[in-house]
Amino acid sequence: MPDVPGPVIELVRRRREPVVVQTLRSTAAATIAYAAALWLTDARAPLLAPLTALLVVQVTLYATITSGITRVNAVVAGVTVAVGFSALVGLSWWSLGLLILTALVVGHLVRAGDFINEVAISAMLVLGVTRATDLALNRVLETLIGAAVGLLFNLLFVPPVWVQPAEEALQDLAGRVRGLLLRMREPLGSPVPVHRAAARLHEARRLDNDITRVDEALVQAEESLRLNPRVKEGLLSRVVLRTGLDTLEICTAVTRAMSRTLTDLAAHRRDEPLFPPDVAAATEELFDHLADAVHNFAVLVTSPLSSSSEKAENRLAEAMEAGRASREKVAHLLLARTQEHPRQWHLQGALLAEADRLLDELDVEKRSTRLAEELDRYTREERDRHPVLYELKRRLRVPRRRRRRRSTTARAEV
Repeated sequence: MPDVPGPVIELVRRRREPVVVQTLRSTAAATIAYAAALWLTDARAPLLAPLTALLVVQVTLYATITSGITRVNAVVAGVTVAVGFSALVGLSWWSLGLLILTALVVGHLVRAGDFINEVAISAMLVLGVTRATDLALNRVLETLIGAAVGLLFNLLFVPPVWVQPAEEALQDLAGRVRGLLLRMREPLGSPVPVHRAAARLHEARRLDNDITRVDEALVQAEESLRLNPRVKEGLLSRVVLRTGLDTLEICTAVTRAMSRTLTDLAAHRRDEPLFPPDVAAATEELFDHLADAVHNFAVLVTSPLSSSSEKAENRLAEAMEAGRASREKVAHLLLARTQEHPRQWHLQGALLAEADRLLDELDVEKRSTRLAEELDRYTREERDRHPVLYELKRRLRVPRRRRRRRSTTARAEV
């Protein structure tokens, strides 16, 4: 077989990523818009139709519906201003400045919102395309055709659900926290160089960048779940992932505090072990259980099936139980050692308090309560924001439940 270039192989591997999918979707929509404009108008090169389609097509259906109308409004306003300028004054340095000023003012008048700048951008692009032509109405028609194709394209070919990239980013964050916890449990019964402990502290601080990246992936996943006919339990999936990220963010902060505590302890005990042998062994075991708990929590949050979720929940409960037992063992050993030698007792107590916070955040019962509270909050917000739509959804759900009950009763009678 012929050798395949490396970039082609990488493109095939990344074909499911949002950037690749959006590139292909935008290309297809722009091409269809151009063909439709050729068929419906008399223009020889209706470039405004694919231009508008590129502006309208979004990576998620929710973004298309929420911002598509506003974007179309901005584009049409910009095209209208540009067509008027093209018919009256044409393109020059002073007309370009006046065009931008007029387009921005019109953008505020038509309430283009976040797309006010696109009014001026569309006007500038269209002014260059529409000069020396008298087909002003065709240009506006091209824009409307491109907008319609862009909206229909996302309605007929629904964008994919971007939950998997968000889950992978969430698991990657949990893996980094787990790896840091495992590196923090290096032989604590021997002297730990301060520079090594400080390096782990810097690594823990860099986890904030990972949180930002996961949040961006999660926002895209939440948008892909909204108003998507492929998704039945979109709200539940959004709440599960969002609360999972909130918990991991707190765990990251606690891990950073633990790393800071060990760094301070290493600075005070440069030529001696951080802990006596028995305390060191128990503390290393505690870090192992904390790392397992973080890993199992991420598996629980990203488990798509109920059976997998149940297994992950059981493993998390086991890791939490083992972690609490190790914490109590370390507490008793440290208490006895502190009574004998109370040096840096506040750092040892801080380490125990941070372990308590980490175990508390990963608690299974606390997560169930948090999920219920978030679902109730989302429901109340939806009811207050869109009372008519909420009532319509509620009435549509009632007949479904009644049909299910009737079918269950009929099967029981048979």
